[in-house]
Amino acid sequence: MVDGYRSMVENPSPMRNATNHMMLGFLAGISTVMLVAAILFCLFGTKLIALFKQHRTLKGKEYNSFKDETMPLRRFTFDEIERATKNFSQEFLLGSGAFGNVYKGNFELEGTLAIKRAHGESFLSVDEFRNEVRLLATVKHRNLIGLVGYCEEPERFGARILVYECVPNGSLLEYMIGNKNSLTWKQRVNIAIGAARGIAYLHEGIKPSIIHRDLKPSNILLGEGFEAKVSDFGLVKSGPIEDQSHVSSQIKGTPGYLDPAYCSSFHLTKFTDVYSFGVILLQLVSARPAVDTNEVQSKQHIIDWASPSLEKGNVEEIIDANLLCQSEPCNMRVMLKMGQLALRCVVQEPKSRPTMIQVCQELEQALYSEDTFNNKQHSSKGFPSIGLSQQSSVEKNDSFVSIDGVGLQKFHIDMDSLSFQSTRLMCLENNSISIDIDNNNLKRIQEDGDI
Repeated sequence: MVDGYRSMVENPSPMRNATNHMMLGFLAGISTVMLVAAILFCLFGTKLIALFKQHRTLKGKEYNSFKDETMPLRRFTFDEIERATKNFSQEFLLGSGAFGNVYKGNFELEGTLAIKRAHGESFLSVDEFRNEVRLLATVKHRNLIGLVGYCEEPERFGARILVYECVPNGSLLEYMIGNKNSLTWKQRVNIAIGAARGIAYLHEGIKPSIIHRDLKPSNILLGEGFEAKVSDFGLVKSGPIEDQSHVSSQIKGTPGYLDPAYCSSFHLTKFTDVYSFGVILLQLVSARPAVDTNEVQSKQHIIDWASPSLEKGNVEEIIDANLLCQSEPCNMRVMLKMGQLALRCVVQEPKSRPTMIQVCQELEQALYSEDTFNNKQHSSKGFPSIGLSQQSSVEKNDSFVSIDGVGLQKFHIDMDSLSFQSTRLMCLENNSISIDIDNNNLKRIQEDGDI
């Protein structure tokens, strides 16, 4: 019997061997699963914890406190938005991007509004969503998109929705890539001026200042009269205060529009936005992408492509061909000024760039000067010569606005002495020309406008 027991121990049955092998395989499988889980936790654990905390936060105290904040905004329910968009129907879809989809929504009281529904992971945190809500609730400017309300219902598919005023003409990007009819040269300049005003207001019109950080054509929307409205404030950051020269920040933005100085130093300043805006100005001139991957030279940036021509003053070499095919001739002088201003916005040293206020002023001056020049040309063709000598005619050209008024619409006259206030017109006091004044006509001109 002892020999039998010893035989069983020394020579286990095949069934017992199979059981042992199964146990070893099971343990090995468990170990492998635990190892993989540990690796995944190391890689993604932080994000998962953050998402879990965010979900709990949205259901808890922080969510309620945001709901109870006093803001001049309407808080929409998810059901309202579903009805307004017919359950986010494709026929109501206005556009789609990395952030999410934009739908048209029809409301009984507010009329037609734009519904911006984020993808599930578009907002990296609840703070980014609320950042945009709080900012747009307090910042009002005709060149910044107007926020009407919001929806935040985590129990409804984590709904985070922004409700904006509806802009009928889409984004600037749609015109740059050819999805819509090409813009005229004057529309492009006016869009640049409007966007510059909105950004300048963020930089200088409020305290503390605000840096947008994500300026690009898709974030410039166009209203009914093609006025620019800067949008998408999810990445905004408060600017430097008091004696600070910059704020330190993680790099966020869109490749092609990111300021290299910001990327290398992590120093965020107002000039970071100026760089991005300079890229947009170049796109308004040329209608090219910020980074062109179709070129022989891989991923050529628009700055590298446009700089040689603009530095030589040859805007014709980079001008959008669509501008040459329109009924209204393209004004090459203004487009050259805009292109050269763009190069100053993207210089390597941030402090050497103009401020957004200066950018706005230079664009306005370029357009105003051109309008004045065209008006002078039109007026000179529309009025007959008044018989000035050759020397006097030079005086006429130099002071065209003053000379233009044979009907006295442009002259500034002291009625007691009939002496001209402009020093360039003193020659007319020496009886070199006689002027008959019709008092009745003069009275009518005074009623119509200033003289």
